[in-house]
Amino acid sequence: MSQKITKDMTFHQVLQMAPEVAKVLGTFNLGCVGCMGAMNETLEQGARAHGLDVDEILKALNTIFD
Repeated sequence: MSQKITKDMTFHQVLQMAPEVAKVLGTFNLGCVGCMGAMNETLEQGARAHGLDVDEILKALNTIFD
């Protein structure tokens, strides 16, 4: 079974899954690696805070594991 990233996962959890995650997040101008909020902020919360579509981010992130 392949891994799946969901909107309720924290940035920290997602960043631990694969090195490519940081690159994908970077395409959305999300510099999560150095952000203090990455430990507790979910993808949905972060997307909302930055005015981004969480579903678009999830689609891009989950292509890593297809």
